[in-house]
Amino acid sequence: MGEQIHITDLAHPLRSEMQRSALAYAETLQIELTSQSILQEASQVTGLDDFGPSDFLPRLELLCDEWARDKELVNLGRLSLRNKLVQHAKSRLLIQDVLNRHPEIHAVEVRAPIIVAGLPRSGTTHLVNLMAADSRLRSLPLWESYEPIPLTGESLLKNGVDPRYQRCEDTWKMMQSLSPLLSAMHPMSPDHIHEELELMGPDFASYNYEWLSVSPRWRDHYYACDQTPHYEYMKTVLKILTWQDGDVSGEKTRWVLKCPQHLEQLGVLQKMFPDATIAITHRDPVSVIQSAATMLAYGQRINRKQVDLEGLMSYWTDRVVHLLRACVRDRENLPAERSIDVLFHEFMADDLAMVEKIYAKADLDMTTLARDQLQTFVDEHPRGKAGRVIYNLRDDFGVEPAQLRAHFDFYVARFPVKVEVL
Repeated sequence: MGEQIHITDLAHPLRSEMQRSALAYAETLQIELTSQSILQEASQVTGLDDFGPSDFLPRLELLCDEWARDKELVNLGRLSLRNKLVQHAKSRLLIQDVLNRHPEIHAVEVRAPIIVAGLPRSGTTHLVNLMAADSRLRSLPLWESYEPIPLTGESLLKNGVDPRYQRCEDTWKMMQSLSPLLSAMHPMSPDHIHEELELMGPDFASYNYEWLSVSPRWRDHYYACDQTPHYEYMKTVLKILTWQDGDVSGEKTRWVLKCPQHLEQLGVLQKMFPDATIAITHRDPVSVIQSAATMLAYGQRINRKQVDLEGLMSYWTDRVVHLLRACVRDRENLPAERSIDVLFHEFMADDLAMVEKIYAKADLDMTTLARDQLQTFVDEHPRGKAGRVIYNLRDDFGVEPAQLRAHFDFYVARFPVKVEVL
């Protein structure tokens, strides 16, 4: 078990020498946050110019405009956001190129996936990583989610490592040097199983951009739009990955996936994956918001001029309310025989027993080998291995837990989550 960590400088960060140096260096750069420059760089790197349907352009332009107008962003934050958009643009070119050359990919099936939905910080990450330890299931590691298609002509490194993996490893090491407590809150190493919403990135879609920066205009755009086309895009990329594995029919591959966004898109999710088994995690929303806001506040020390604790608490309280209202509204529309509610306190008490319940819904046997693989993962990844952050809503944010919990009476009346923050 790692050490207990209490971040006492959330509001007024005491930045490390590494952080100060990185911030100072970034201020010497000219960062062009425009759709034209991003698409041009992506084309130069890949040698490709077919981005496919152009409906993504207004979404890219909205993101560029919102972030370029954000006067509180420092250059290091702006650079990180631009790099993310360039990464998505490169992947879009590579995805379109593969589809142009291999239209048969569209016929690949994504069969009976097991999909985890639930609030951020509610056990979804542990659950998907645990099931991903079962060698019968195909999952999405972080490195592959960032770059699902290899660059044309790029070969393995001399040590046999995929250069996409190495780039992800280098990025993770840099993130750790700039934000050393991040691994205690949300590990993002290359092998870490990630969210498939990352595969919507090349379509410049998903609520993920809200996590990257303060993006209320993007949120409003997301709310106003049917997300079906973006889920279709994501599914197409899953087909490409299945095809790249050599499973041209999709018959041998069963995916295990997870994404908190699905909570407010259960109808779209079911339409896109009608044979999926869906496991929905449930946790005290106060604990979720306390954890998420702390993580985001910690990140703001290297991407914003000031840490806005009040703004973070207000925004993410509203955002979690939206996610949970949609879940309460749509939960009963999921087929009972292929859906299950996972209460966080029950899952933490016996995670393997909960997985066995999910497998029963998914018509997947818990074999001796599978149980051994899951137990090995549990043994090698104890909770708090990288340190355990001590969260304090009252001291750090000036918010009374009972007052915050009142926003969620509608939710706790439906799902008997255990109160964690008093």
